[in-house]
This record gives sequence, C-alpha cells and structure tokens, in this order.
Amino acid sequence: MMTPDAALTPLGVLVLALLREGDMHPYEMMRLLRDRREDRMVKITNGTFYHTVARLERAGLIAEVGVDRDGNRPERTTYTLTDARPAALEDWVRAHLGHSDGAQNFRVALGEAHNLDRAEVTALLTARRDALAAEYAALSAGLHSARARPVSEQYIIELDRYITLLSADIDWTDTLLTRLAGHDFPWGDDELTPEHRAVNEAMRKAAQK
Repeated sequence: MMTPDAALTPLGVLVLALLREGDMHPYEMMRLLRDRREDRMVKITNGTFYHTVARLERAGLIAEVGVDRDGNRPERTTYTLTDARPAALEDWVRAHLGHSDGAQNFRVALGEAHNLDRAEVTALLTARRDALAAEYAALSAGLHSARARPVSEQYIIELDRYITLLSADIDWTDTLLTRLAGHDFPWGDDELTPEHRAVNEAMRKAAQK
C-alpha cells in the first residue's frame, strides 16, 4: 500500500479537507473546489483529480462508501475519510505552514490552517514571519550594496521586486497575527456563525446538482 505521505500532494490535501465536510463523489468535489476558486492555487483537471482520488484510496486515507446513479447520468462513487485521515491532513499543514519557501504548498497550507488550533497556527506563522524578516534584511543589505557600487538597475529589478513582495508578506502576516490574537476573529469549525454554516451548506447542495 502507498504510504500516506507519498499520496499527499497539494490537490490531495484539498480532497481530504473537502471530505472532512462530509462524504462526496469526485464530481461534487471538483465543483466545490472550482466554486470556491481553489483552482487558482492548484490546477484541477478531470484526469489529475481522479488520479489523486485513486492515490488517496490506495494509501488508505479515503474509502468508497457507495455508488449511486441520478437519472441518465453515469454512476458516481462516493468517498469518505478513513481513520488515518486527520493525522495526515493536519501533519501536512504543519509541515508547510511555518516555512518561507514553497509558495504553492504554503498557500494550500494557509487555506487549510483552520484544521489546526489557533495557538499552533499562531506559532507556525510567527516562525515563518521571522524567517521572512531575516531573508528581507539580508537581501535588502545586498540590494543596498549593489546600488552603492553602483550596479545598473536593469540587473537588479527582480531582486527589487522580490524584496517588495517580502515586505508586503511580512506586513500581511503581522496583521493576521494581530487578528488571530483577538477573540472577535472566529477560528475552527466550532466558532463558525450560523450564517457561515448556511453559506457552506448552500454551496454543498449546489455542487451536488
């Protein structure tokens, strides 16, 4: 059997997170991901999606729970999470949320950070923020040195852009950490408002059609 770690790609993490909301068939999962615009982070095609589902099943992270047919539509296999799922999903988020490298993995981990508790997310994001700040300081010093020599701006425009993005990322993270420290920022499924739950349920029903 394939190990859980080997099966977990960013798309696989999104599948596990969806099934945490309830049992679904692949078509429903793809519709939900596209409706929620998750495909801006991970490319989703029918082929890669069904391949991902098959990998997760071989790894023992998900299992079939039924096959149904609606009218003339093809049969659809419904999947559920196995007992191995929670640790696999949460461990993947932990592994990538606190790192300053791997942009795609971080974005997916951030999107699924609500699967961890508030204190752990705060600690991981703080560690990432500190790494970003260290990188920003080192690269800013290098850019200052290059301009002092002087190096032509045409050779350092990419570095200039990257430092600007680092600064924005640090500022955004500082704002998020401040919000996480406040009790008015809901975190985790238990703190969802009835309105939020209703929106999630409406999207689920629309994806089933």
